[in-house]
Amino acid sequence: MKIFQPKILELKKGYTAKQLLPDIVAGLIVAIIALPLSIALAIASGVSPEKGLYTAIVAGFVIALLGGSNVNISGPTAAFATIVAGIVATFGTSGLIVATIMAGIILILMGIFKFGSLIKYIPHTITTGFTAGIAVTILIGQIKDFFGMSYPKGAHTVETIDKLSALLKSLDTFNYWALLVGGIGLLILIVWPKISKKIPGSLIAVIVGIAIVKLFKIPVNTIGDLYEISNEAPKFALPQVNFDMIRQLLPSAFTIAVLAAIESLLSCVVSDNMIKDKHNSNTELIALGTGNIFSGLFGGIPATGAIARTAANVKNGGRTPVSGMVHAVILLLILVILMPYAALIPMPIIAAILFMVAYNMSEWRHFVKICKTAPKSDIAVLVITFVLTVVFDLVVAIEFGLIAAACLFIKRMVEVTHIRPWTKEDEETENDGGNLKKIPPKTEVFEISGPLFFANSDAVSSIPIKDGAEVIILRMRNLTSLDATALRELATVYELCKNRGIKVLFSHVNKQPMSVMKKAGFYDLAGEDSFTKDIDSALLKAEELTK
Repeated sequence: MKIFQPKILELKKGYTAKQLLPDIVAGLIVAIIALPLSIALAIASGVSPEKGLYTAIVAGFVIALLGGSNVNISGPTAAFATIVAGIVATFGTSGLIVATIMAGIILILMGIFKFGSLIKYIPHTITTGFTAGIAVTILIGQIKDFFGMSYPKGAHTVETIDKLSALLKSLDTFNYWALLVGGIGLLILIVWPKISKKIPGSLIAVIVGIAIVKLFKIPVNTIGDLYEISNEAPKFALPQVNFDMIRQLLPSAFTIAVLAAIESLLSCVVSDNMIKDKHNSNTELIALGTGNIFSGLFGGIPATGAIARTAANVKNGGRTPVSGMVHAVILLLILVILMPYAALIPMPIIAAILFMVAYNMSEWRHFVKICKTAPKSDIAVLVITFVLTVVFDLVVAIEFGLIAAACLFIKRMVEVTHIRPWTKEDEETENDGGNLKKIPPKTEVFEISGPLFFANSDAVSSIPIKDGAEVIILRMRNLTSLDATALRELATVYELCKNRGIKVLFSHVNKQPMSVMKKAGFYDLAGEDSFTKDIDSALLKAEELTK
């Protein structure tokens, strides 16, 4: 499979008007779904509402055009909300643009170097932990608007803990009217999907919320009260950047890239199962990176594949990248023509929409199931990642989660590695085709099982060699892998045995350990006659050497 092969190129093979209509219809419906979500996610990210639409328009079009999936719909998602808000608070809009472009470059490099398949090696407990943590931070961040509260003047409310503290100090600003409007919106979001799945509940909640506030003149904040809204089309602009900013934003850019890759490729896998297709993961990463670069240059925020919007695209007939491009064009028309009306949307309705986004992404049932059924080490990684995401931020959570998962993996590998000496019982029980194994005199056999690497290489130097031994057989049938550190220890043991006049034989060395030995020169050092194809050959050779 080629590294870069956009799915749009396959349309030349026979795209017909028969498929064009379903693609247009699907694009229209997805655009309607994306409209309130893009505005809400932009607000949750600490930027003006139209920047969410800029992202869905620019990144959505570019990624659909260049992507490795036929049906993936891209745009702003809740996964980025907390990290984007933190970048904006610290570095401003220009810092966010730089971080988004840097993340795009990282994603392109990931695609070029074929990292698409490596994303699956990030532990599921980490992705579940930080996803649930993001859901909690989004929920906490929207309590203020849902209840119509106002933070104390000058309050620092970037971190989630700071927001909780500010909320406790703002209880006297509670607005019952805001709770009423938000409650109606939340009720619509919960009930409407049971009535109709064609029209998104978020759009109905927005329309009803505007109508209630306008008709009854209810005193609640609207988007127009808090933000200046522009209906101008996205404009190209280069950000102000310096080396110090790049250095400080690099960890955040890397986190954005990893999040974007995970969510987008997961969305591709889900859609593949829905339409019986196969995406090109490296092409998707390159397209995702290009889309994020363009999003940054045109005033947007980070973008990735959105699973819910992609599923809606498939269910409404979308089967080619055309539907994704149509969705972007329709959003552009809505931005230019209807965006001023977005100022009328009540903030409690936006909060209600984000409450539902947080609930759906939390997967709390799955979180609880892991806590009940998984090993304690996995539970520890899950809970630590979750807590760090809420208390600190996503960068810290992912970094610490990966380190913790790696350490626990190393610990498990150490536990499954054994170097065991053969005993008389092994002579009676080990057999091959019914032939009993007999260990020759002055010969010792050691069975190595599992991987040998830097964390357990000392097990090699601890092999107990008895006095009087003339031949040592290292049976490596179950040695799965060998690294340079373990090989160095093995070479040290070999030299010690050689100096004591003890011959070392290597039995049944598998492909990976043998490759490491040959590349390092150890195979030539020990000599071809030291390696046997199986234990029977090794025992026969030992018998000859000890006569």
